[in-house]
Amino acid sequence: MKIYEKAPAKINLLLDVLRKREDGFHEVEMIMTMVDLADRLEMEELPRDTIIISSQAGYIPLDEKNLAFQAAKLIKERYDVRKGVYIHLDKKIPVAAGLAGGSSDAAAALRGLNRLWGLQIPEDELCRLGAELGSDVPFCVTGGTAVARGRGEKLEPIASPPQCWVVLAKPPINVSTADVYGKLRANELSASDHPSTAGMISAIERGSFGDVCDGLGNVLEKVTLDLYPEVLQLKESMQRLGADGVLMSGSGPTVFGLVSKEAKLARIYNGLRGFCKEVYVVRMLT
Repeated sequence: MKIYEKAPAKINLLLDVLRKREDGFHEVEMIMTMVDLADRLEMEELPRDTIIISSQAGYIPLDEKNLAFQAAKLIKERYDVRKGVYIHLDKKIPVAAGLAGGSSDAAAALRGLNRLWGLQIPEDELCRLGAELGSDVPFCVTGGTAVARGRGEKLEPIASPPQCWVVLAKPPINVSTADVYGKLRANELSASDHPSTAGMISAIERGSFGDVCDGLGNVLEKVTLDLYPEVLQLKESMQRLGADGVLMSGSGPTVFGLVSKEAKLARIYNGLRGFCKEVYVVRMLT
């Protein structure tokens, strides 16, 4: 039997960092939603007790550094599964892009192996497992649109944002999330530096596309833009080309633009392709 799972990318409509915690992690408040750019995982049971991962992408690790591998190992150890699994990872989400590609792969592996092995693990327990693998994994387990607090593991589902087009553009650089958080001085941020979570929730609930665009905010953006001027150039280009709301996702370097009118897409897409090869036009998953 083969099990198939889709692993969609996420974007942060809002990313706020409230403070640095005593355990070294940051207390965050994020509003995340998923877009229709996805990896796909195919999982098949093996008779011997091993984990094998393959992928058509030549640039990702296929060993214990891979989050889907870590997810399979965790679920096998926690539930004493003595069977093996072969996972083929069809990679479409750019790597190290601020789109939670690896986290979504891990979440898809948890969901798929739960089905493959008939473990009947409830979703909230899968989320707790996911939190051991990474801060974005619990959200990727549940999907939808949610406010994430704590390290990202405390989830509050909310309404879907107004439907629109999303243009994603990743410049040819990789950004270290640890480096960006390391350079953020969370305790020195002023009140005006913080985006309004309540305001964004209200805009989403009212279905106001304009207010969603106005409320976009990411406190990590300034850090990444200072470190990588090409991300700033990309953001300014997307704004100039006519995207309605533009923001960096996660710690970057991917920049996304929300676009209400399909007629604008070709101009934005073609204009951005002058800066980077990795440009995608997708819809929100609502």
